[in-house]
Amino acid sequence: MVLDEGMATVLAVIGGSGFYAIPGLNNLEVLSIETPYGLPSSEVLKGQLGNATVLFLARHGKHHEIAPHSINYRANVCALKMAGATHLISLSAVGSMRDSVRPSDVVVVSDFIDLTRKRLSSFFDAGVVAHVAMAPPICPDLARAVSLAATGAGARVHPQGTYVCIEGPQFSTRAESLLYRSWNVDVVGMTAMPEAKLAREAELPYSTIAFVTDYDCWNEAEAKVSVEVVLATLRQNADLAPKIIRELIDKIPNPEFSPAHDALKNAVITDPSHRDAESRARLAWLLGTS
Repeated sequence: MVLDEGMATVLAVIGGSGFYAIPGLNNLEVLSIETPYGLPSSEVLKGQLGNATVLFLARHGKHHEIAPHSINYRANVCALKMAGATHLISLSAVGSMRDSVRPSDVVVVSDFIDLTRKRLSSFFDAGVVAHVAMAPPICPDLARAVSLAATGAGARVHPQGTYVCIEGPQFSTRAESLLYRSWNVDVVGMTAMPEAKLAREAELPYSTIAFVTDYDCWNEAEAKVSVEVVLATLRQNADLAPKIIRELIDKIPNPEFSPAHDALKNAVITDPSHRDAESRARLAWLLGTS
């Protein structure tokens, strides 16, 4: 269901490798936001696009100086929520695990396998315990809207697919790549987790737009994955992501129908009377001050 007329849309976009801005934003503001988890990867750019407010954050920093395993994912998601986000879109460069998913294709991710090991993956790490549901880990309505938008933008679109998230920053070994293929995953990347988990805890409808750049290293008939190969493919499609975002603006679904809506309602186990002052202050942006 498309967002009701009169309901304010604030679409947050996190840009990955090759995506450092959204051209065409009007009334541009630069927001410096400090969160209880530290500073986000970059300042938040805020502007108008059609009838929606758009927030943009560069996941790896303005000059791509932050590696995937060093990103402050909690600060990024928190900053966007604090800036008023109602929906969250992730732009990610990925490798393909299937012959049929070709470089320059777009995969609208429907599920994830999280193989990360060193990342803080929850806002509820001390003082307050919560267990949110992650099935499905994305907002189906938002993913459908993204798929329609990507098709309208001229992309070759796969409307669903499983994304295996590795720790990085190294690319996979061939043995690892072949193992992931045996799991029937569709793409491999380094940044969707714990981003998707944190988006659910922040009650933000979430969808990942995965831009395929290579065949990882399992396909010996194709060029092996490298920074050069990734960036070359992204440059060829530099205008695709902004086109998708522009197409998406009029298709934003009502967040009240998302599995992210009220995700914390029955997920927080710790009774308010047993939450210490430090925990209440740290989580006030999410749980209020009670």
